[in-house]
Amino acid sequence: MAALNPPHFTRVFIRYFCLYHLLLSLHLPPRASSLSFNSNFSLPRSYNPQDFILQGDAYFDSQMIELTKNDQSQKIHDSVGRVVYAQPVPLWDVATGKLATFNTTFSFQIKPEDGAVTGDGMAFFLGHYPPTSIPNPIENGRNLGLFTNNSNTNATGNDRILAVELDTFLNTGIDTSNSHIGIDVNSIISRVYTNVMVPGKNLTSGLPMTCQVSYDNNTQILTATLKIGDVAYPADTSADLRQLLPSVVAIGFSAATGAAVELHRILSWSFESSLDMSPPPEPQPPAATKPNLPPASRRHPGQPSSYTGYCLVLLVSGLVVVFCCCRHTRNNDLDEAPPRAGVPMQMQMQTQDVVLLLVDPVNNLASIARSFQYDELVEATNNFAEDTMLGRGGSASVYRGRLTNPDKLVAIKRFNGQASDAEKGLFQAEIKAISGLRHRNLVELVGWCNDVGNNHLLLVYELVSQGSLDEHLHGDKSWLSWPKRYRIILDTGCALEYIHKQCNDCVLHGDIKPCNILLDERYQAKITDFGLARLIDHETQQKTTQCPAGTPGYIDPEFLETGKRSRESDVYSFGIVLLEIVSGRRPAGSRLLTEVRNRHSRNAIVEAINPRLLAESTSRDHDERKMERVLLIGLWCTHPDPTKRPLIAEAMKTLESDDENLEIPALPHHVAEPLGHSASSSENSSVHASTAHDQDFLAR
Repeated sequence: MAALNPPHFTRVFIRYFCLYHLLLSLHLPPRASSLSFNSNFSLPRSYNPQDFILQGDAYFDSQMIELTKNDQSQKIHDSVGRVVYAQPVPLWDVATGKLATFNTTFSFQIKPEDGAVTGDGMAFFLGHYPPTSIPNPIENGRNLGLFTNNSNTNATGNDRILAVELDTFLNTGIDTSNSHIGIDVNSIISRVYTNVMVPGKNLTSGLPMTCQVSYDNNTQILTATLKIGDVAYPADTSADLRQLLPSVVAIGFSAATGAAVELHRILSWSFESSLDMSPPPEPQPPAATKPNLPPASRRHPGQPSSYTGYCLVLLVSGLVVVFCCCRHTRNNDLDEAPPRAGVPMQMQMQTQDVVLLLVDPVNNLASIARSFQYDELVEATNNFAEDTMLGRGGSASVYRGRLTNPDKLVAIKRFNGQASDAEKGLFQAEIKAISGLRHRNLVELVGWCNDVGNNHLLLVYELVSQGSLDEHLHGDKSWLSWPKRYRIILDTGCALEYIHKQCNDCVLHGDIKPCNILLDERYQAKITDFGLARLIDHETQQKTTQCPAGTPGYIDPEFLETGKRSRESDVYSFGIVLLEIVSGRRPAGSRLLTEVRNRHSRNAIVEAINPRLLAESTSRDHDERKMERVLLIGLWCTHPDPTKRPLIAEAMKTLESDDENLEIPALPHHVAEPLGHSASSSENSSVHASTAHDQDFLAR
């Protein structure tokens, strides 16, 4: 093995040493109440049987927990069983009213009996602690062991239960199909449900399945996602658990059979919850001018603790050092490449390293981005085959690809043509902006290829499976319920708050719009496309730019007049997105904004809400208030006077507040159409292609 290049080794060591001290300075927030466990029931050492309470017919088998009878020599119908975690789980704090977040994942199997009709199903639940006694199994199959026949549609007191049911039998008057995932709120009749009907990948296919259930205390949204192979079945609902359940609950699983039979098996179960029980901060004296609200602290379900993040980043940092050192022991590849003709030195400095360690101390996340050879990306996309193309823009096309080392699905952004100076500038801007960012609501940079000599400029990102928000709002992707839309709003705002305030440099995105908001399999939103992004110092308010302006309908009129991009420019675009999400309609130049402003001036802003969202709501009054609040904040963010717009932290705090008395700065009743905001021909086409209801709304 060749000797290490001493200067390079010194540089790597210094980088690692600096990272180490950076990590030592991370703030570890106090957590008053938390719970976490991870049990694989095929590995006896991974769990303690004393941590679980078995009720009814449930029992430990060698590789799993059987919830109902499994003795073939005896009858297995009319069987009810539960397994409950032995310790109570704090759900909300009586003193402060604060809610917990939680995230649980379990793998399970529902195995039909040969030739028998299957039924009835199983459920994950939260209920009274200590757990109530098991109900009478006779004729209880339809209740999945959760309720008695007297409380199965309106449970009160100790019988209250929140459950995610996995139902395999069609009970008339209760169910919609014989294979569905549903969310039950104090009733066996599901508040929301999704049919699980793909042939060979449904609840009774006999396959191992995985279900993830999470609750976000900020959005008060419960989300459940069932995965069978490569098929996902989501369901979600709004739920203020303080109004539905006791402050301390039991968690576990329940299953039942009636005349129809099947086996119900829990293979593994992990759970994590966190409840901040610290007292609220002392009230601040009222400000003389616009309040300067601090960024709200948001810990999302599934996010690891600070200690976990600390260890993770240390481990990844060490791997980076080893990787870099090993790479530089190769023969001729050890030499540093000379400067490349025609390529700005700044770009070379941004992209010449083998790997980048991306660290987000705020969210305790870390990842590695690396340089790719062009041939690797050709192989990943089958030579950029047409059937792998995900989309095409003015300067680049995006392809779906699969890397081989490691095996990973990615989205590869390939800049078009002969790498013009403009494209080089966009490539440089995007990699410069995104390479220093790491956040759960930003699309992750995996790597890049900048073979400028051969006109190859490519960026490699994580593949986000559910496409763009625009496709769901206006295309052929699935309809988004209000809970999903509200979560997308908060995720997008959280990402903007991070790039504006919480990362090292303030990053101005420059093109916030639904096309640049991608959704993963859990409909978590991630911002992408930093081609127009610019870095500014946190103390700098504006930056003059000669880059393309952005997208008509989402551009701040102030930017069009002055050429100065600021935080307020991104906030304006965010406001337009809020109006679009709630109304379900494109901006159409300034037409949507004008219509919502006019309705607000007539105290009729609720008329701008998409009627289908209200019609499908299971908590209409609560959801309507939320939608109205989002529209008002959208108008605040798009205030014609940029100085009266909120910081993104202020907008987020107001979005998450339960204060009923929301006030925004006074808006003029009539606002002239912003300069440059007339609908383009493409926008007009999209408007004419809208439904008649869209046209009626715009014509009112």
